[in-house]
Amino acid sequence: MRLRSSKGENIRERTFRFGVRIVKMVNRLPRTTAGFALGNQVIRSGTGIGANVEEADAAESKNDFIHKMKIALKEAQETRYWLRTIIESELLVDEETKALLKESDELVRIIHTIIVTAQA
Repeated sequence: MRLRSSKGENIRERTFRFGVRIVKMVNRLPRTTAGFALGNQVIRSGTGIGANVEEADAAESKNDFIHKMKIALKEAQETRYWLRTIIESELLVDEETKALLKESDELVRIIHTIIVTAQA
């Protein structure tokens, strides 16, 4: 099964690129207790999205695929939360961080749609 978003892009590649952007953003966070703590959280969830989408693409069954995509959805939702926290706490407020927040919201919507379609 080849995973694609509504725009025809490969969701595996899109979530991979998102993970790379998250890593780069975390490297720009302030080296404070809050920066380290939030950075650790967002890097785990932000890179976990793509890892779970990758696993879903190699699923052994439809149920396994849905399960892995549901985990990816949870990771995307968690990433969105941490990005909002980073922005709202003013740890890192710039265009790239705001763009990552927007992308995380889009990934939540895309992955949710993939799950709903797979369950139909």
